Amino acid sequence: MSKKETINLIDTFSEFKELKSIDRSTLISVMEESFRSVLTKMFGTDENFDVIINPDKGDFEIYRNRTVVADDDLEDPNLQIPITDAKKIDEEYEIGEDVTDTVNFMDFGRRAILTLRQTLASKILELQKDNVFSKYSEKVGQIVSAELYQIWKKEMLLIDEEGNELYLPKSEQIPADFYRKGDTVRAVVAMVENKNNNPKIILSRISPVFLERLFEIEVPEIHEGLITIKKIARIPGERAKVAVESYDERIDPVGACVGVKGSRIHGIVRELRNENIDVINFTNNISLFISRALSPAKISSIRLNEVEKKAEIYLKPEEVSQAIGKGGLNIKLASMLTGYTLDVYRELDDETENEDIYLDEFSDEIDQWVIDALKAIGCDTAKDVLAISRQDLIRRTDLEEETVDEVLAILSAEFEEEAEEQI
Repeated sequence: MSKKETINLIDTFSEFKELKSIDRSTLISVMEESFRSVLTKMFGTDENFDVIINPDKGDFEIYRNRTVVADDDLEDPNLQIPITDAKKIDEEYEIGEDVTDTVNFMDFGRRAILTLRQTLASKILELQKDNVFSKYSEKVGQIVSAELYQIWKKEMLLIDEEGNELYLPKSEQIPADFYRKGDTVRAVVAMVENKNNNPKIILSRISPVFLERLFEIEVPEIHEGLITIKKIARIPGERAKVAVESYDERIDPVGACVGVKGSRIHGIVRELRNENIDVINFTNNISLFISRALSPAKISSIRLNEVEKKAEIYLKPEEVSQAIGKGGLNIKLASMLTGYTLDVYRELDDETENEDIYLDEFSDEIDQWVIDALKAIGCDTAKDVLAISRQDLIRRTDLEEETVDEVLAILSAEFEEEAEEQI
């Protein structure tokens, strides 16, 4: 094979290096290792070879070191050279001296070249996988952008600017997410799996960390450390509550996060498919924190059980629905944010309280899960339930007809008994 073919071989490796983003020194090391691997397969050892890679010239040189022996004493042509052949190189060589001569790797034939290519490709592929795993392991918790390449039933395949494959499972997508092939997708790196040295990068758009990173991008004070995000509670695509704190009294953390006329938070809301975001001031005062977390509802009083992490919340009747929120989202998020189980109760005046009975007092006759279902639609007392029509109760609670009828019978009977006693 010609010198030109030798250079082309190196050019091919150089192109491969550029495609795989492997640095120059690492490629040289891998190439030398690959040559030595082939030499070992061919001669049993590579210890008497010197391999020199010339990246600037785009070629390589291989030298073999052998000991000069008498023609009849030749035992290993790889480690020894007959005196006759040695003198063809230089007439002054004598038996026992070392001879170093250039080896033309191309003379080993196409099979050796093919083996070299396969060995090098295998090593570079392995190195590339290690680099991808290392790179993205350091990016866990960071936002990345990538192009959507393919959509499958359970996940989407994205390709980053270096050609690496990233995966966004359906379970990690916001319910309202809709993308087409070629779209740019933003998500946070959730984890990097490495099974059998095959790295798989998993992304997420529903992680609270994704929301936190979006705030860091949109709010300079958070990025600079002037405002701290203390906790996030999130139901992806629906609603989120973010507790923030500033160590500088001159900075209003909520105002800074929302921005003038909502300018800062609007970008985050759009990215999250119109997810409603409540930003509240963090405080170590649990009662006050719970009160803020249940905003926009106005709480009358709170009874805490710090041991069991429970809180009884008392509100005026007209505030109960706001505290619970649509579909129970507000109270659920407030509970997630504060870490307390929250039970909401109507605050009744003496006259009303004497006439009405809390549902919890019927726990001996009505299953707790049924009581919880009624509470979820804002019914905390017997009269709350009786004030709603049978059909509306079935529709709003999604309880079985028989269950609703049984509840109505129990509650109605209680008031009938009280009426009889008064007579």
